[in-house]
Amino acid sequence: MKGPLFYSKILLFGEYGIIKDSKGLSIPYNFYNGALKTSDNPSDEAIKSNESLSRFANYLENLDDGVVTFDVVSLKSHIEAGMYFDSSIPQGYGVGSSGALVAAIYDKYAHDKITVLENLTREKLLKLKTIFSAMESFFHGKSSGLDPLNSYLSIPILINSKDNIEATGIPSQKTEGKGAVFLLDSGIIGETAPMISIFMENMKQEGFRSMLKDQFIKHTDACVDDFLKGDIKSLFSNTKQLSKVVLSHFKPMIPKQFHELWKKGIETNDYYLKLCGSGGGGYILGFTEDIKKAESALSEYKLEVVYNF
Repeated sequence: MKGPLFYSKILLFGEYGIIKDSKGLSIPYNFYNGALKTSDNPSDEAIKSNESLSRFANYLENLDDGVVTFDVVSLKSHIEAGMYFDSSIPQGYGVGSSGALVAAIYDKYAHDKITVLENLTREKLLKLKTIFSAMESFFHGKSSGLDPLNSYLSIPILINSKDNIEATGIPSQKTEGKGAVFLLDSGIIGETAPMISIFMENMKQEGFRSMLKDQFIKHTDACVDDFLKGDIKSLFSNTKQLSKVVLSHFKPMIPKQFHELWKKGIETNDYYLKLCGSGGGGYILGFTEDIKKAESALSEYKLEVVYNF
């Protein structure tokens, strides 16, 4: 048995902000993917994944949200037969490893599922997001449901606010363009839950809340608009501001050894760094107007280009 592939995702803009109703823009990233599989000769990884699926199945069986039910009998019998999630998506890297798994399980086992081929009205998208949020909370404690939504639909998603999301088109890439969005591998695995609790703790301070609204969300929203309009000049100016705000107010989410590198990018304008997902490790997202300059400034690190301007 081998199920369909579900891809990783990149939240270009909106990390943390979308918890508080900023805009966000999430795009599929086809470089990594995962699928449900069964094997006669499972690896240690597969066995671990199978055990985790077993716990997930129990969670889904008791998920009483009135929005979705699953064919738990089939799910459990497949897990007993050794089913696991075979994935190249790195865990703890902010590219949606649990999201792809949630999408795969929903696709195969949900009753009355909403399919990708339907006319995806806003209501259907929100319903899917609610379902995925409940499912993915098993992994993170609190999930927006956006990662699985992106993985399930495999199209860019524009988040206007919590209750207003839509499928969107993004400007087509200029393959020969010098500007780029890239991933920088921090070499550290990030844990989502502790980062979210630091954020929630900070949210209790009025100063942090107003910074979030007046600076972080303002620049995030502007970045989303600029990106979708293809206004590159304004995009880089807003990304620079966003990078500054994150360095000042989200320090715990940036691995210590990257603080200087982050600052250097802002000072030289060779690149601007931002969080990819909740931070704390995993990938860091970079924006540059000249990928050659960024590569030479960051020559010690492995960069993966995800989009060209």
